[in-house]
Amino acid sequence: MKRLPRCLAAASLGCLVLAAPCRAEEEKANEKPAGMAFGPEFFITGDSDNFQSRRVSVEFFPAFENADRYLGFRLGDYQYKQGNWQRAGKKISFLARSVETKTTDGGAIEVGAFEQGGHTLLTLDGSYRLSPTKSTAVEFLVTRDWVETPKSLDRGIDFSFVGVAVDQGLGSHVTLVGLAAQQYFSDGNRRDHGRLRLIYQPSLDLGLTLQARYRTYRSSHEDVDRAYFNPKNYSEAMLAVGWRQRFSGWTLAVTAGLGTETINREFRQPTRLLDVNLQSPVRGSQVFRFGAGYSRSTTFSGPSYQYRYLRGEWVILF
Repeated sequence: MKRLPRCLAAASLGCLVLAAPCRAEEEKANEKPAGMAFGPEFFITGDSDNFQSRRVSVEFFPAFENADRYLGFRLGDYQYKQGNWQRAGKKISFLARSVETKTTDGGAIEVGAFEQGGHTLLTLDGSYRLSPTKSTAVEFLVTRDWVETPKSLDRGIDFSFVGVAVDQGLGSHVTLVGLAAQQYFSDGNRRDHGRLRLIYQPSLDLGLTLQARYRTYRSSHEDVDRAYFNPKNYSEAMLAVGWRQRFSGWTLAVTAGLGTETINREFRQPTRLLDVNLQSPVRGSQVFRFGAGYSRSTTFSGPSYQYRYLRGEWVILF
């Protein structure tokens, strides 16, 4: 029960934050009055355990200025499948986003009601970023959702994740990012998370970054009856290359990484990561987003677990 006040407090903070103005003064003069918009959205995943998930949604925005400032609703249909096991779910969400395009300062929040298998959950996904100095940014994060494995969905196990991240510029070419967070599971388990990322940008014009990443967590309960992958101690060190480029207002971002993970301070094996994201111009009569990704790591089914995803969104203004 201690997790619920944290979630409600975070949700209240997110709503208050979004109510505050966060646009730069020079952007205000150029923005058009908010109009209405609608469109489809999807998210599809699959893994080497033959677990598949599919979300297809319809979105409606009664107030839509651009891709960084809107208010809307999303109605989503969820399907999960693994072998002979299947599950369907429905979710209705309220969406709000108010972010400065140039600095990415501001906030976004999604609050929803998610029903699956006779279980109902108030979900939450929110973030707020501010820059107290030109070289420092702080971001607050909160997420509440189902644990998406067959056994967890059957039991109605959910999690709440609360964290804070700090971006610190170390000159014009180097940035250090750190995150500290706690994750609370409804079965009584808790994870303490820590992440570090050192980013080097050899040229400010190429959009290329070289990244050294490290993440770790420690679980309070090691035995969760195999409801989800849950080692007592987990860590991963990874070297990654990122590339981000804009052309005619479109933004393309690619990240590829190779690493090594350590399970319970004993077992080690290589990991891989690939992410591709494409977004249309933020301002326009239509907004299009597409993403795809692949990763390889360890799960309780073995050391060669592979995960893939596709996601997309198309918003049309009228």
